[in-house]
Amino acid sequence: MTLLARLDRLPLSRPHYLLLLIGGLGYTFDGMDSAVVAFLLPSAKDAWSLSDGQLGFIGSATPFGFLFGATVAGLLGDRIGRKKVMMYALAFYAAFSVVAAFAPNYEVFLAARVLAGAGAGAESAIIAPFLSEFVPAKRRGWFIGALAGFFSFGFVAAALIGRFVVPTMDDGWRIAQVVTALPIVMLLWWRRSLPESPRYLLQNGRVDEAESVVADLERRVERATGRPLPPVPDSAVAPSTGTTKVNLLSALRFLWSPVMARRTAVTWLVWFVITFSYYGFFSWIPTLLVQRGITVTKSFEFSIIIYLAQVPGYFSAAWLSERLDRKNIIAIYLAGSAVSAFWLSQMDTPATITLAGAVLSFFLNGTYAGVYSYTPEVFPTWIRATGTGLSSAFGRVGSILAPTIIGLSAAKLGFGGVFGLTTAVLAAGVVCVVVFGLATAGRSLEELTEPAKEATR
Repeated sequence: MTLLARLDRLPLSRPHYLLLLIGGLGYTFDGMDSAVVAFLLPSAKDAWSLSDGQLGFIGSATPFGFLFGATVAGLLGDRIGRKKVMMYALAFYAAFSVVAAFAPNYEVFLAARVLAGAGAGAESAIIAPFLSEFVPAKRRGWFIGALAGFFSFGFVAAALIGRFVVPTMDDGWRIAQVVTALPIVMLLWWRRSLPESPRYLLQNGRVDEAESVVADLERRVERATGRPLPPVPDSAVAPSTGTTKVNLLSALRFLWSPVMARRTAVTWLVWFVITFSYYGFFSWIPTLLVQRGITVTKSFEFSIIIYLAQVPGYFSAAWLSERLDRKNIIAIYLAGSAVSAFWLSQMDTPATITLAGAVLSFFLNGTYAGVYSYTPEVFPTWIRATGTGLSSAFGRVGSILAPTIIGLSAAKLGFGGVFGLTTAVLAAGVVCVVVFGLATAGRSLEELTEPAKEATR
């Protein structure tokens, strides 16, 4: 009987849902931070008489910070623990959001936005691997998919802040940043009660602490369900243990070793494809709507519709993750994104553009739900946070490149060419996942990643 077998046989109940809520609220603030910047740019331009180039740097600040934050969070998560990184990252993001809100000039604002983005990127990279280590294999796909769904609430909240806070009061763009940061103080207080991952503790030889975490979770689940706990299965893959200290070079050497290279390549490519397409679409859709004859006010209203389509996108993919393998979910939603992007490229009226854009938003965000579930499953415990963080960081390269590439494509190829390019990128992702992706549904994390299994995969 292993501790992890005891952990994995627990039915999902109130203690798990509390973890989902606490982690999900972090993703809500991450999504809000990513989206709210677009609503700050006009005010920042007026406040400091900025050029378009300077506005472009502000637009790239958050994804640039995300890249470094995700990388550092993964490395630290495997060295000092998942919980500590979650706490520090959220506090770091909140602090520099407040600095940005009171920035006296463009230079301070830009630096603060980069650092706030680093905190948000670290938070984003660490939550999924952390919570995936608490959830039984049969429910892991739904749980992490639903966790990612909280991003959509952040985007909708940012749009509402952009509409009802930024333009309606003096210094509304500064107040908006305070609004996104202050609730985090409550969330940090709430997170103090979170346990460290038992898998991380076992990996680092802290067996007594892992036993305490699992025993406490068993008691709370039994109390929440009002029923005896299921029996512990006899057959379980034992986790490897050790105190391997991860650094960037050793991580890259392992992730691109013969036994891991295919998994790493698929995961990194999928992250790049979905992040490139996502940020290319959401950074340009308001401009493209205006170019198609839609007024700025109407553009906001249509953008809200497109943002709202994220919500069913995430949660439908989470629901399907319990019925189909994660790699199939990613392939299906990527294919839906490719078809939607092509459809969008052929539309020429406001209503049809908005409809096609909403469908594209639905599928792009559903893909993210699959990707967030899939990524922690393919990396061993000792390097899970690092593997997830580096995958997310590589995807952020796509978010940095997308606005520029899409902008150049729009100038040369027009509206249809922009989404024709997006269709091609998404189609390449579908082929990669279908041919080379790993089937993960219903398998424990140890079964998927322990060295004994690697040799026979």
